[in-house]
Amino acid sequence: MIMRNVFDDVFDDDAVSPLSTPDSGSGTAVLERPETRTEGQKTDDGDADRFAHYVSKERMAESRLTGRPVVALCGKVWVPKHNPSDYPVCPDCKRIYDEMR
Repeated sequence: MIMRNVFDDVFDDDAVSPLSTPDSGSGTAVLERPETRTEGQKTDDGDADRFAHYVSKERMAESRLTGRPVVALCGKVWVPKHNPSDYPVCPDCKRIYDEMR
């Protein structure tokens, strides 16, 4: 009685591997997604955007404790570091706030 290895069928040299011909047959394809940049999300890039933005007091206090960024009404994302009374109010935040009232 001759014993066959159960892997002989799996690793048969004559068998065509699905990986050797990926374009034929059925299977899963990977679609490449082009990299997109969202213009709606603003970050603190420096001195160009020096406004006092509208953020809830709770979020501001949490950010000061944790160091996590906050999101203003206008969409600007930043970590508060400066005294907001030293800067003019962001016109977009003011407009959005006035529309909400």
